[in-house]
Parts: sequence; C-alpha cells; structure tokens
Amino acid sequence: MPPITALLHTTNAGLRLGRALETLLPCAEILIVDQHSADSTLRVARSYGARMVLCDAHARPAANYYLEHARHDWILCLDPSESITEGLQATLFEWSSRPADTIAGKSSFSVFVRDQTSEEWRISSKPETRLVPRSWTQWSGFLPADDRSSIPLEGELLRLAYP
Repeated sequence: MPPITALLHTTNAGLRLGRALETLLPCAEILIVDQHSADSTLRVARSYGARMVLCDAHARPAANYYLEHARHDWILCLDPSESITEGLQATLFEWSSRPADTIAGKSSFSVFVRDQTSEEWRISSKPETRLVPRSWTQWSGFLPADDRSSIPLEGELLRLAYP
C-alpha cells in the first residue's frame, strides 16, 4: 500500500492552516515547509502532528528540494488555503489501500479544484496535478506543474478565499 505525505509550503498561514490539516486524514505524514512565519503557523502545524522544515532564509531552492524530507514516495501537494472534500478523502483512503504494484507506472494524479468567490463556488474546468511521486521534477511554484496525462481522482479540493 502506498502511503502519502502531504506537503504544504507556508508563510503566516496560522489563521487558515488548521482547516487544511484537519482534512488530511488519508495522509500518513504531513510535512510543512515554512517560509519564516511570524504568526501562529508553527504552533498550529505542531498541534496537528505535522513535521516542519524551516526554509533557508538566504536560499530559494527549487520546490522539489524539500522532497528529500518526505518519508513516503507519494506526495500530495496543497496550499494552506485549500482543504480536501470528504469525497477526495475517501478516494485517497481507497488509493492508499491498493497494492503498490497497481499504482506502479502511474506518473501523477490530478483533482478538480472548487474556488470560493464572494458569491458562489466555482469548479475548475480542468483538474490540477496534485499527487505526484517523490521523483517529480516539474513544478510551478510550490505546486506540481500540470501534467496532461495525470489521472483524475474522484473528489475535489476546496480553495477558500480570505480577506
């Protein structure tokens, strides 16, 4: 069974981080890469049992540089303002309970994102690549770059808007 490491990059995300972390039940590990938060981010992360790595203040390494700290080979990437729905939780529990050889050879998995606006929720027209192997090398900032061949998973990510 392939366990999952959740990876989040944070900077002063204390007010929204708890919601993201409480939805990560299918993940065997939560890894927070913090960019020198001056708020409650680290305290919130510790309260959810997350492991933390502090970003080097003087270096801006590539996003995949911190994957060496992950304990598992599959990485679920999300932003602190995102959380996973119960449908996606169920899919990830099912996915991680499958024999590893049924996942072998798959390069990446994607999910649809539902964005909160001031008036409604809007679902993305195409899924975003978010579950990748540790060896993934294609990044767009702190998230995996989209891979057109990634396999869509059932369920969604919720991206919450904050003032």
